Amino acid sequence: QHNLLGTQMIKPLRRKQPPKPALKLNLLQKILLLLGLIVLVLTALPAIVILIIGLLPTITVILIDSKNTSKLTMVGCFNLAGVFICLMNIFSQFSVNHAITILGNVFNIIIMLGAAALGMILYYELPNLFLLISKASAQRRLHSIDSKLEKIAEDWGRESLGETGK
Repeated sequence: QHNLLGTQMIKPLRRKQPPKPALKLNLLQKILLLLGLIVLVLTALPAIVILIIGLLPTITVILIDSKNTSKLTMVGCFNLAGVFICLMNIFSQFSVNHAITILGNVFNIIIMLGAAALGMILYYELPNLFLLISKASAQRRLHSIDSKLEKIAEDWGRESLGETGK
């Protein structure tokens, strides 16, 4: 890069930012976190069972393709919507046996996994749908411009369009 005088500009030195230290927990914090997690699992076990089984497609996307956040968002949101439908059934009878009964119903599994599949299909097909709509719009616009040019040619003659010899 050159400045106004034509001489080469000197780039400023950039200092590397030191990496942020990882969050370190002391022993008391680790014990409290573990106790809180145990209490949460014991009090909400039926809901956690349904969440873990129902969110398997989202967990798979996290493990396989964690850098692709748009896929994770699309599949995760649809999957969570499907799981939420089945999760609402657990609150009428909050027990692990009822959670297993809900997961034993094939239609509930189809709802949870089918919602994730719908998210995956939309993730892969939405760009193609956008291209199709864009092409159709461009074709309509081209047809509209051609018809306007034809009308101008009829009113003013072909010479006004710069088409001599056609």
